[in-house]
Formats: sequence, structure tokens, C-alpha cells
Amino acid sequence: MSIHILLTGASRGIGAAIRESLGGLPDVRVVGQATRAADAQTIACDFADPDAPARLWGEALERLDGRIDVLINNAGIFEATPIGLPDAEWRAGWERTLQVNLLAATDLCRRAVLHWQERKAGGRIVNVASRAAHRGDSPDHWHYAASKAGLLAATKTIARAYARQDILAFAVCPGFTMNGPAEEYMASRGGDRLLADIPLGRVAMPEEVAEAVRFLALEAPASMTGAVIDINGASYVR
Repeated sequence: MSIHILLTGASRGIGAAIRESLGGLPDVRVVGQATRAADAQTIACDFADPDAPARLWGEALERLDGRIDVLINNAGIFEATPIGLPDAEWRAGWERTLQVNLLAATDLCRRAVLHWQERKAGGRIVNVASRAAHRGDSPDHWHYAASKAGLLAATKTIARAYARQDILAFAVCPGFTMNGPAEEYMASRGGDRLLADIPLGRVAMPEEVAEAVRFLALEAPASMTGAVIDINGASYVR
């Protein structure tokens, strides 16, 4: 029987790499989500809309013949909200980031758990968080770090709560990951200063994160439920 997967944030960067790592496997069917659909296997859905996760889940179920076995929450935004903004803008930045990064993901997690309970079948959740969940982020990104820490806590809670029902939950916490042309990326992130914080001496590649996600989604033993895999070149070693 084929494995049916719903992947959010599937159009670029880590999400595109995850999709590629899964797409060529036999007996795996993937439906992706992106803000704009680029192909027939991607559902256009903007998580800034609180009602979007419910619509996505319903449409994905239809496309996957009423069964989803694995949920991969990768969608997210990284938008600056400096503390000096007017109060309304500060709150709006927090609300948007929490809605997209945390509330949409946990809404889908809830629907997945209920789906598996109704079917009396196990399932897997893989949430892509961030090293910011462990160590915080820049002064302009309190809300981003908080959203990813919340996602990490939700993952562990799901793992503890539903393991006996064979509902498993895992998280991946990437550090800086190469997206787009290398020169532009390094310039935007501070170049040498960024690399100085990474003992490995380079940022992660999307394919490296995708490999960890693929393993957790398809192969990780059940006893690993609740595990968090850090992919950051030892820039955060607990």
C-alpha cells in the first residue's frame, strides 16, 4: 500500500528538497502546499488565513483518496518585527508570524491526529522548526524564535500523548540553510560573521535537511518518537 504524504511549504528551499527526496520513491504519493501552486500536485493555500489549514486538509484528503499517513509541516515565514515599531505594527508582526509558523502547523497536526484516531491507524508528523527554538534569534525576530519554540513543544507533547496509538511525532531544527544563490545568501546573512558561528565552516544545504525529514517520515523506528534532529554544523550543541 502506498504512503500518502501532505507536505507544506513545498515550492522552494527546504520544502522543494524534501519533495524531491520523496518524489522518486516507489509507493509514495505527495501532495504539496504553497502560497502559489506551481503544478498540479500543489495546492495553493496562504496560512496567513486562519481558515486555510482546514481547507488544505480537506482538499489534500480528496486528492489522496481519503487517507493521509504522514504530515510534514515545513511552511514558515521569517519577517523582521523591530521592537521600535508602533504598537499596532508590532502586534501585527507577531500575529502573522505565529499564525503562519505555529497555529497553521498545529491546526494541521490536530487534524492529522483526529484522522488517525478515527481510522484507528498510526501516522507520523514531522515538524520543521529551527535552531532558534533552542537559542533564540536576532533582536528583530523574537516572534520567529517563539513560534519555532512553540512548534517544538507541540511536537514533544504530541509524541508523549499519542505514542500508544502509534501516532509518532518528530522535529528537525535546521540552522542557517542555503537558499538561492550562495553569494547573495551569504551577503544577506553577514558572510564571514555567520560562518564564524558554525564550527563546520559552512551553512547546511537544503538536501541535508530533506534527508533527515525523509528518514523521520518513512524509516525512523517508533522508539524515536519525540526526537529532535539538529542540523546546524554544531553551531548549537546542547
